[in-house]
Amino acid sequence: MAGSSLIGRFFKRIHPESIPWPGSVLYNLISSTVIFQRYYEMVTDDILQYCREGRLLDIGTGPARLLLKIHAKAPQLRLVGIDSSPAMVTKAKENITGVESIEIKEGNAGNIPFPDKCFDIVVSTASIHHWKEPAKGLNEVYRVLKNNGFALIYDLVSDTPQSILDDCRRQFGKLKTTLFWLHSFEEPFYSQENFKALAGSALFKDCRTKFLGLLYCLILQKNSLA
Repeated sequence: MAGSSLIGRFFKRIHPESIPWPGSVLYNLISSTVIFQRYYEMVTDDILQYCREGRLLDIGTGPARLLLKIHAKAPQLRLVGIDSSPAMVTKAKENITGVESIEIKEGNAGNIPFPDKCFDIVVSTASIHHWKEPAKGLNEVYRVLKNNGFALIYDLVSDTPQSILDDCRRQFGKLKTTLFWLHSFEEPFYSQENFKALAGSALFKDCRTKFLGLLYCLILQKNSLA
């Protein structure tokens, strides 16, 4: 299990926190495929159940595909994406050309380059397994969230239930789902238990979890008295 076993900790230590060039070029291409676009659509609809106006931060925004989906459905939201990869930031800025309500900056979860309580919602998709200090990152998320704001942290997990895999096979086909499932062994993803335990090591007190397709989601809310 990533994040708990010696092997998991070893791979997390050597796994890069950002995607350098030319990986940024490849990821940009992959993220434009049908299965990724359908997932961005599903995540967008989920996010907008929690927040439809104000200011949103996407950590590990990659090529900014999710932000473009959110902008298309909720243009009133002011969107900010950060990524620790300079090459990915460059690619994201190319992708959002002409969209003035999206801002892209270089930065990472451990040191979010914004002041306290300035975002209504913070999201991250398939990024937290890259974070070198996830508890510190979640505390940074807590810091920049406004009171009562939500953090939605989505990622694959290493122990996805068979029922979820079967449902995704029906939606996306056996081959595409299998490739996603195999991906959970290639990278240092957390188990459900270890993923949820991350929230317990941070400042958040209100934590729920759910599956959104193949993605496991931590639903965190900042206390109104913080």
